[in-house]
Amino acid sequence: MNLFISGRESARRALATRIASDQSLILPVVQTIRNRTDRYSGLHLARGALDALRSEADSLGLDWAILPAKSELTDFALLAFDMDSTLIDIECIDEIADLVGKKTEVAAITAASMRGEIADFSDSLLQRVALLKGVPESALEQVYRERLHLNPGASELITAARRRGLKTLLASGGFTFFTERLRDRLDLDYTYANTLAVAGGVLTGAVVGPIVDANRKREALLRCCVELGVPADRAIAIGDGANDLLMLGAAGLSVAYHAKPVVAREAHCAIRFGGWDLLLDWLGD
Repeated sequence: MNLFISGRESARRALATRIASDQSLILPVVQTIRNRTDRYSGLHLARGALDALRSEADSLGLDWAILPAKSELTDFALLAFDMDSTLIDIECIDEIADLVGKKTEVAAITAASMRGEIADFSDSLLQRVALLKGVPESALEQVYRERLHLNPGASELITAARRRGLKTLLASGGFTFFTERLRDRLDLDYTYANTLAVAGGVLTGAVVGPIVDANRKREALLRCCVELGVPADRAIAIGDGANDLLMLGAAGLSVAYHAKPVVAREAHCAIRFGGWDLLLDWLGD
């Protein structure tokens, strides 16, 4: 397998010293990529060493990935990702609530749901949406124009994936108002999200149709793979919260992006400090 470590050179040197001094490790060949990533090829880990390396990397402010040898972007056919706090740098529902003075209440439910403390995502979403009853629909446009930004490296990764022939899926527990605009802006192939009910130009406090929860995100990824005629292990999935775990688990490569601990523990790769474009180092593009 290959271990990738990305971040500040001084921190990477510190980790390299720790690896070299560990008698339980078979020392691998090291190559530096783009002056920000070290690739350890042919790494063999003793039991427990993987968790120790992850913890050490985290403490040094380093991002990491553990991949089979010769994993490349062109090995995959689908790039699937969450929206809120993953593709973009905000939780849209929290920012809508902020415009009407309800962010504290809504954000508390959002945070608990992402940590996995609220088992039923659908219930948590309905609680939050109910607090938005009476908010003018124009508030959504204001959030999109004034507060929503792509996370670092997202555009670069999506462009590279498209150039290499991958299709893209945005699967979100958020809202179609935002996913549709991001679809057009980024030329995404598939989007899947919840629809807010609107009447008379204001939000009714309800959602139209079934809630896009963890199961439906996973189903969206699997449907795309069937449509593309490829197995799910040719999908890359990126997410940050508990609602992404099933989608990440179905993919051949899972990436935890600035994620809650429950997600980072389950992923093949963890980006806590850098941007999406680190995947281009790790997958050789």
